[in-house]
Amino acid sequence: MKIIFSITIAIIIGIILSFTSPDINTTPLEYNHQKSQDRVLRHVVLFKFKEGTSPMEVATIEAAFNTLPSKIKAIHTFEWGLNNSPEGLNKGFTHCYFLTFKTEEDRDVYLPHPEHKAFGALLTPHLEDVLVVDYWAQ
Repeated sequence: MKIIFSITIAIIIGIILSFTSPDINTTPLEYNHQKSQDRVLRHVVLFKFKEGTSPMEVATIEAAFNTLPSKIKAIHTFEWGLNNSPEGLNKGFTHCYFLTFKTEEDRDVYLPHPEHKAFGALLTPHLEDVLVVDYWAQ
């Protein structure tokens, strides 16, 4: 009975590993390198505007942020939208911007870029809070 149980466990582990392991001819270092080449760096930005910020001021800020991809070549992809979640858990954050970079170096070009800094100067007087999360897409 112990032998049957051990064989069953070994088969289950083998099946699981076949779905999660790299090619048997690929070393772990090569696998991690291949995987990192396929991944992208996401930069998620959420804005909560100060009470009293006019719709025209918000529209000006939206337009300014939307021009950054044409001015900063390090931005690989860009999208944005307004919160419309029915859950009521947004804590006052209304705008979500989703930027993608191919490398950390690209993000490091973006952050201190003069166009990004100029956008920040436009935004800051109207900003109640901001939340930024960066992650490597899995």
